[in-house]
Amino acid sequence: MRVIILFQCTECKNKNYSNMKNKKNTPDKLELSKYCRHCRKHTRHKETKA
Repeated sequence: MRVIILFQCTECKNKNYSNMKNKKNTPDKLELSKYCRHCRKHTRHKETKA
């Protein structure tokens, strides 16, 4: 049930982070505030497929 997901910056559209999640416990897409080294600031990162 666990799948690898990537997090994409909403501003520059670069894929910066990867993580795993359980699709059964968290069926909706994750959106986190993470540091983007391309933008050089904290931005919203949305989940994309690996």
